[in-house]
Amino acid sequence: MPEPIVRIRKVSKKYAREGFEVVALDNVSLDIERGDFVALMGPSGSGKSTLLNLIAGIDRSTEGEVDVLGTDLARLNESQLAVWRNTHVGYIFQTFNLIPVLTAYENVELPLLLTNLSKSERRRNVETALELVDLTDRMGHRPKQLSGGQEQRVAIARALVSDPQLLVCDEPTGDLDRKTADEILGLLQVLNREHGKTIVMVTHDPKAAEFARRTLHLEKGQLLEQAA
Repeated sequence: MPEPIVRIRKVSKKYAREGFEVVALDNVSLDIERGDFVALMGPSGSGKSTLLNLIAGIDRSTEGEVDVLGTDLARLNESQLAVWRNTHVGYIFQTFNLIPVLTAYENVELPLLLTNLSKSERRRNVETALELVDLTDRMGHRPKQLSGGQEQRVAIARALVSDPQLLVCDEPTGDLDRKTADEILGLLQVLNREHGKTIVMVTHDPKAAEFARRTLHLEKGQLLEQAA
C-alpha cells in the first residue's frame, strides 16, 4: 500500500468559548491516499471545516498527530507552517476571496510574490493556471467584470499556481447556482483525474459529493462512516 498523503491519528480539537470547552473534533483518525478526492459531509458544527483547516495547516490540533505530505505539522513553527502551506496546499474558499482592485492575472499571481520566482517564471505559472481553468481570455478582467463561476475559476487558478499536491476546498460551490456549481465540480474532477491533484472538499450538498471518489461523514466531531 502506498504511504497516505494525509495521515491523521487520534486527533482532537477543543476550543474555550464563554467559559465552556467546545469539542470540535473528537479522536478522529483518517488516511487519505495520493490522488484521492474526498468529500467531507455533516451538519453545521460537525467539525468538517475544523478538520479541513487542520489538514491545510491553518489550525493546529489540541491532541493527536496530523501528518501531511510526510511532515508532522505540529513540529513546524508559524513561519515554517506559512511557507509549507504556500508550497504544498491550494485553498479554495466559498466566497472566492479575490481582491477587487486586481485583475484575474494579478489575483492568481499573488501567492507567487512570496516566492523567489522571476517575473517571467511567475508569468508562465499564472498563464498555465488560467489555461487550466479556461480563463486565458479573462486575465485582464477585475472580479466585478466576471460572473460568479468565473470568479471561482480565478480562485481555483490562484490555488493551483504554485502547483500544490493538495487542494482543500471549503464549500467551493456554496455561492453558485446548480449549473455553474456542476461546471466547477467537473473542473475539480478533471484536476483530480487528469492532473493528479489530491482534493479534500467540505460540502453540505449531496450532489457535490457525488463528484468525489468517496465521502466521509462527520457528526459532533466524530467520523461516522466511510462511503465508497
